[in-house]
Amino acid sequence: MQRTDNTHPIYIGIMSGTSLDGLDIAAISINPSNNRTRFIAAQGFELPSLLRSNILSLTQAGNNEIEKLGRLDVALGHLFADSVNNFIAEHSIPRALIHGIGSHGQTIRHRPEAGFTLQIGDANIIAEKTAVTTVADFRRRDMACEGQGAPLVPAFHDDIFRETGKDRVIINIGGMSNITILSESKLPKLLGFDTGPGNVLLDAWIQKNKGVEYDKDGQWAASGTCQPNLLNAMMGCEFFHIAPPKSTGREDFNIEWLDNILTRYNHVNDADVQATLLELTALTITKEVERIALTTPELYVCGGGARNQTLMQRLQALNPDSELATTHTLGLHPDWVEASAFAWLAYRTLTNQSGNSPAVTGAKKSTILGAIYPA
Repeated sequence: MQRTDNTHPIYIGIMSGTSLDGLDIAAISINPSNNRTRFIAAQGFELPSLLRSNILSLTQAGNNEIEKLGRLDVALGHLFADSVNNFIAEHSIPRALIHGIGSHGQTIRHRPEAGFTLQIGDANIIAEKTAVTTVADFRRRDMACEGQGAPLVPAFHDDIFRETGKDRVIINIGGMSNITILSESKLPKLLGFDTGPGNVLLDAWIQKNKGVEYDKDGQWAASGTCQPNLLNAMMGCEFFHIAPPKSTGREDFNIEWLDNILTRYNHVNDADVQATLLELTALTITKEVERIALTTPELYVCGGGARNQTLMQRLQALNPDSELATTHTLGLHPDWVEASAFAWLAYRTLTNQSGNSPAVTGAKKSTILGAIYPA
């Protein structure tokens, strides 16, 4: 995908992920004659600190949840809509060409084992304030078909990153990590699933101990040493031993989960905990790639984890025979892949095409995803 100026329909994607490191908006165009996707522009917006703390409070059970949810749903709807309007103006995107907005929404609970997931950010408000037809609530239709509802981006990865004759793995490291297997040598040719925590525990640990939002370039982790016994305790989590399809979230991996493990390892210093958490992310990704048993696949990383140089170096060390790079090498900056994916999913929905991948989510069939909110 590359930037282009044309008269093809434009779709805008909004992504606010588990890491809560900001709001990403991307615009793509799609040629109706060949369905070719092209990148137009993208921009990141900050999440106000109060909204961020309110989101965090709703990811775990608490008091007065319905009232908090309702207020936050409205607040996020306004934030998403205002950010899209600013984005359109900033990048001079012709409104007459914008056919739809795809809003992932903010996940506040994901319980695939119970058959439900919940993303908020009122799409009625987005459609009303932007005057653009909006698609939201993508995950629950897949769950209605007995799927996990996640991950949904592998179908987009398949559309833009597959190359004939090459085995590739797209590694998305956001708050959680997931992988997409684009195989030319094995069946099924498309697989994908969550592998476990990405940045969520790394961010939570440094926030708790140093009061900063994230570990820039993994510098703090690099100053510590991975502790094998602590790592083994973390690897004992049931999620790592479940066969795909599988998906996860803050319900499984959070600071309370980590603190509970650390009660048995309180002799480990803080930097070593950070180093061990980084190894947990890198190792759980690598083990799942190895399990697929592809021969030296190309590995391409996207998401915020692509900026963590220590994590990237560790992934390369654990996969010495594979080429490791970011998706920028394939033409799409790693920061904008997920937002572009939800623009693409909006296109799929609004053109009556399925958006899920049953081999990925475990759904019993392909289906059109999301609810449509007309302009």
